[in-house]
Amino acid sequence: MPTCVNHPDRETNYICLKHNVYLCEECMACSDPELYCKLRSSCIIWFMTKKIAGTEVSAKKLMKN
Repeated sequence: MPTCVNHPDRETNYICLKHNVYLCEECMACSDPELYCKLRSSCIIWFMTKKIAGTEVSAKKLMKN
């Protein structure tokens, strides 16, 4: 199993297809969110990053109300 580029002791299945590097859950974030990526529509890292960010925003809205 591949390991995280930043944490060689952690196994992971998350891969950045653009840069061809593996990232663990702690490191999982799009490294170039402002730049165009032709692989973004199939990128699990982009999808998970947006999903997590959306959850955090929803939680903040609930706490304000």
